[in-house]
Amino acid sequence: MSDETEFDLDEENATRDAEAEAKTRAENRAERAERAERMAREGAQAMAEHHAAIKAVDERTVKLRALRLAKEAADAQTKAAEKEAKAAAKGSAKGAAKKAAPKKTAAKD
Repeated sequence: MSDETEFDLDEENATRDAEAEAKTRAENRAERAERAERMAREGAQAMAEHHAAIKAVDERTVKLRALRLAKEAADAQTKAAEKEAKAAAKGSAKGAAKKAAPKKTAAKD
């Protein structure tokens, strides 16, 4: 082999290596861009799911708070009605006891 043939082969190999390296770099760039795009989509989806979960918790909290307040109000009304009924029963029992008891008369001698 002559020096020229060897030089030509080195140039061809260098050209092939450069082309292969350029192709590899382009493929790597494309893969990185695809990965970045996929991660952005997945991140946006994860954030949407996160916000939906927060909204669901807030809605349940509002619903449960309303139920609790309604129950507390009903309990307060029931308690007040029981107290009034008890007071009325106690008042009428005292009145009936007074009427039934004979009056005491003081004997004067």
